[in-house]
Amino acid sequence: MMEISSSRPSQFITSIGNGGVSHGNGLPLIESIETGQVIVPERKSWKSLFAYMGPGFLVSIAYIDPGNFETDLQSGAQFKYELLWIILLASCSALVIQSLAAKLGVVTGKHLAEHCRAEYTRVPNFILWILAELAVVACDIPEVIGTAFALNMLFKIPVWCGVLITGLSTLLLLYLQQYGVRKLELLIAFLVFTMAGCFFAELTYAKPKSSEILKGLFVPQLKGNGATGLAISLLGAMVMPHNLFLHSALVLSRKIPRSVRGVKEACRFYNIESAFALAVTFLINVSVISVSGSICSSKDLNPEDQQNCNDLDLNKASFLLKNVLGNWSSKLFAVALLASGQSSTITGTYAGQYVMQGFLDLRIPPWIRNLLTRSLAIVPSLIVALIGGSAAAGKLIIISSMILSFELPFALIPLLKFTNSKTKMGSYSNSIGVALLAWLISSLIVIINTYYLVTGFVNLLLDSGLQTVCIVFAGVFGFSAMLIYIAAILYLVFRRNRNSTQPLLQDDANNSVYNLPREDIANMQLPQKRSTQDLD
Repeated sequence: MMEISSSRPSQFITSIGNGGVSHGNGLPLIESIETGQVIVPERKSWKSLFAYMGPGFLVSIAYIDPGNFETDLQSGAQFKYELLWIILLASCSALVIQSLAAKLGVVTGKHLAEHCRAEYTRVPNFILWILAELAVVACDIPEVIGTAFALNMLFKIPVWCGVLITGLSTLLLLYLQQYGVRKLELLIAFLVFTMAGCFFAELTYAKPKSSEILKGLFVPQLKGNGATGLAISLLGAMVMPHNLFLHSALVLSRKIPRSVRGVKEACRFYNIESAFALAVTFLINVSVISVSGSICSSKDLNPEDQQNCNDLDLNKASFLLKNVLGNWSSKLFAVALLASGQSSTITGTYAGQYVMQGFLDLRIPPWIRNLLTRSLAIVPSLIVALIGGSAAAGKLIIISSMILSFELPFALIPLLKFTNSKTKMGSYSNSIGVALLAWLISSLIVIINTYYLVTGFVNLLLDSGLQTVCIVFAGVFGFSAMLIYIAAILYLVFRRNRNSTQPLLQDDANNSVYNLPREDIANMQLPQKRSTQDLD
């Protein structure tokens, strides 16, 4: 692995030399710019794996953000270890899905949002962009509230003040991007292992029964009121739509050899890196659920702690851990939560930047992008925190996680269609086995979401106490919206791909094996000079 050294990049990218280099029709035009970037050597060696380490850890942050901690805590408190199988299922599904996202970027040199803009017409593309932006905002809400809770635990800052502070804290961390994507990846990896250390330490003191944990992991069950809704929240908190856009773009920060062997090696090493990063996040989620389940199922809890377990959120978890395991435990939890919230906001900002750049062909400075997204997340978080307090803020995290689950098909289905297409991926398209597995995962997500929507809406109408006429009108409106939701999914499933791309391999006329420099990904800044040629 080798990294090009350069001076700190300026606010705007400036082109040098001969300007952009086009790689053929339908391929992105990239400015030739000076920026620090990781270069993968041509030699075949396991040492090359270290050059690929980084994107998987940035992506894995989404699997251990405050939204995950909130749903994990409630899962353990209400159902002990019974929903651990959801975490295992979601983690395995995430590995399959994230590997497809990475392969799409490596093979084609374009990330998912860019493919959507090239493939779909104006109206579907606009709708997909809006849904992707809503997913980024829904992901940002738990991060805002989680960071506010962490500040409250550590420094006794009111939750609503913490919400305001988080609007500025991420800008400080984004300042680190000027030192290059590699150093940012190292910071995120450090934060991930910090969280792992905190929760593993608490797990050793909680001492849950390993036999019950194994049963929860491998024996699927959904018992009791609210189990289905919480299972969907767990799934939505694990497999997030914005992560697909993020991963397919992050892999373009590496300048890999564009030979057949080089592309295959890149896909294999990215899969290994993703598997390692997701294994760490899987263990963290299992630890959170196990700690919560072990504490709340204890027979020695006082009435106050039992009440906290009945309606457990991030803030109450701190007091619960303090009472049962000691003051140090609540501090560890707060540090882990703070690391989770701050690292998640960085990756969320980058995901939003790639979404905007891909769908709209628009790149803006990260601090502006962060301000826009963070403002949309802060407003509802602040209102809920002021009116309902920490309990309402915790419920807002659950709602945002469910929204992410409902939106997932609108990023997942295009990804499956693109990676299954030989006209886009060539010989790198998904095998029959991988395609069937991916479609099975997608179908299960849609079926679970639809089931929960229908049953939840029916129960809401029956328990509403409204007059019959109002129930009829509400039912017609609600089921019409569900039909539109299903119709939109079916449109994406059955629409044939019309835009053709081919894998980017080494051009015989070009002696350089590094003919895909995506400095716009490695340095996500706004080019000062634009070409008139279409980026598609």
